[in-house]
Amino acid sequence: QVQLVESGGGLVQAGGSLRLSCAASGRTFSRYTMGWFRQAPGKEREFVAAISQGGGSTYYAESAKGRFTISRDNAKNTVYLQMNSLKPEDTAVYYCARKSPGGNYFAIKNYDYWGQGTQVTVSS
Repeated sequence: QVQLVESGGGLVQAGGSLRLSCAASGRTFSRYTMGWFRQAPGKEREFVAAISQGGGSTYYAESAKGRFTISRDNAKNTVYLQMNSLKPEDTAVYYCARKSPGGNYFAIKNYDYWGQGTQVTVSS
């Protein structure tokens, strides 16, 4: 059983920054692509970013490109999401997830383990 625990959310003013962390249990963290998703009130959960097993490849939603950076530290079993130039529309619960082998990196159905989420609120 894999456990994912997010942290780092909070309240920030527009234009500010936050760094989210997701700590994973287990010994197989480095074997899996990891992703970040978010869900705003009344909206569906959506893809934000993903990173390959070794960190050499990263993928971003259009809304995240140029502002967010995903990274990972396999020695610490942790994946990060650095969020800069935050906007009120970035307000959501942010989830990290472990991707199953196969399938694309942006579909929710291709992720098998999820964290409990961390709230990010951006005030205008």
